[in-house]
Amino acid sequence: MRSFIFMFITMVFCSAFAEAQELSDLVNDPDYVKTVTFNKPPENMVPVYKLGETINISFDDIIGDEADYFYQIEHYDYDWKPSALFKNEFLRGVDDRRILNYRNSFTTLQSYSHYELTIPNQFTTALTVSGNYMIHFYNDDRELIFSRKFMLLDDKSLVGVAIRRARDLKFVSVKQRVEFFVDSEQINFINPKENLKVAIIQNSDLNTAIYNIQPQFNLGNKQLYDYDGPTSFWAGNEYLNFENRDFRSPNVNIDYVRRNELYESFLFIDASRLYQEYTYFPDINGNFLVTTTTNEDNDIQAEYLKVHFKLDSLAVLPENSSVFVTGNYNGHQYQDENLMTFNPQTNLYEVTMLLKQGFYNYRYTVIDENGIELPGLISGNKWQTENEYTVLAYYREPGGRYDQLIGYGSGNSANISN
Repeated sequence: MRSFIFMFITMVFCSAFAEAQELSDLVNDPDYVKTVTFNKPPENMVPVYKLGETINISFDDIIGDEADYFYQIEHYDYDWKPSALFKNEFLRGVDDRRILNYRNSFTTLQSYSHYELTIPNQFTTALTVSGNYMIHFYNDDRELIFSRKFMLLDDKSLVGVAIRRARDLKFVSVKQRVEFFVDSEQINFINPKENLKVAIIQNSDLNTAIYNIQPQFNLGNKQLYDYDGPTSFWAGNEYLNFENRDFRSPNVNIDYVRRNELYESFLFIDASRLYQEYTYFPDINGNFLVTTTTNEDNDIQAEYLKVHFKLDSLAVLPENSSVFVTGNYNGHQYQDENLMTFNPQTNLYEVTMLLKQGFYNYRYTVIDENGIELPGLISGNKWQTENEYTVLAYYREPGGRYDQLIGYGSGNSANISN
């Protein structure tokens, strides 16, 4: 009997451990989950909220069969490794509940179900500590479907940010560096090289964030970060964009529209800007906005269209490299659905994606055979490019078991200086 009980406990423990291991990873969206959106403004969709603020996340399932989705919330350290906190230490109430708020599309050619999750809700009444979080969505077969990161801020420090040109003459025309400080009247930083951590984010792309940067100098409690290379980003170029609020006729950057089973938008052919001079063109830094001209409720009345992208690279790209259409419309993920293929008949890279009506920023990103991004190989890197930078400051108190998010600062390279 004891042996049986021991085996049962072991099986339960191993099952829970396997689930915890699985949930510790960010899972990309499947091809039937679209338009995952936090309630953040389209100009800056970095999902940082103050403690106590309402968090809303929505998405569409284009299968449209009213599938059941459940959610779990996990807490992480600043570098996105699972924290040592138990769930009852950061969450009041319970998670692992079915999303009850969903509606089906109305008057659209592409049917879909639109889901919305709001925190706090009747089950998850509060998230009680600051730091990094990930929300995991899974189906009623307990299969993990996709995940999203977000952060909660307990504002206890001042983070000042300035954007400069690179000091290194090799990169002065192609990179931008982030210079910043962290100061606090509420916290006396003890051993800041070990306990004070920062993350630097360019635009809304969490995948390219810079971590593991220690303070370079300090003036009393004020920690200064005046690096060159370690806090520098490739400048890139302004994002390309298109708009199909009215999908029945050509609009911004759309050559023509046709209707088959769904409406299809054919964009003008894009060409490499690698060797072109910089040209200012307003963008929203890789983000997107679902919008239409006539609908009353875009969540369920906006149409999904097949959008055709075509790229003339103007040069032979590295052997075994891949080209993706990237942007925050899918969380800057590299997936089969946004992978371009070379068409030898047209000598163009092409891909067709299903996207909801709206205004979209996008760019072309080249990944080499080892999975490493080759920055600016299509767009070029121009020091004048307008980028939004976010700096997050985390602090772990001596003897503490998790990283608090204590500060948030931002800067824009529109005001770049030497």
